[in-house]
Amino acid sequence: MEKATFGAGCFWGVEAAFRKISGVKSTSVGYMGGHFENPCYLDVLSRITGHAEVCQVEYDPAQVSYEALLDVFWRIHDPTSLNRQGADRGDQYRSVIFYHTSEQAAIARQSKLALDRLNRYDKPIVTEIQPAADYWLATEDHQQYFEKKAAQREVAT
Repeated sequence: MEKATFGAGCFWGVEAAFRKISGVKSTSVGYMGGHFENPCYLDVLSRITGHAEVCQVEYDPAQVSYEALLDVFWRIHDPTSLNRQGADRGDQYRSVIFYHTSEQAAIARQSKLALDRLNRYDKPIVTEIQPAADYWLATEDHQQYFEKKAAQREVAT
């Protein structure tokens, strides 16, 4: 198994997208890239920690490539939007790839360059590519949030 970590706005939607991919064995949401020990959701929301909301993916590289995960990452958000995705604003919603190996770093940089060369966007891509840092797991109520909400609606009906 290998790990990949992505920030692309609110972590609930990011996690939901990666959970659908064959070869992804597990996902979790949390915080990375800040300067504050063990932040909670409200700390990150207050913009005092410097962390991004991220989804960490454990995947089997024999079943899904890192490049395929990057393709999903680029498709699920606007990589030209600085510190904002949709109505969500703040550096916690920034577009960022946290790499776990030098190979991931090289692949991520090449992927970003290739996408930039396609001229798909009117604005430059602002996605950061940084080494993975301490990962702070969000509380259980944030994990698989959309799946839990769907299950709650089914029980209620």
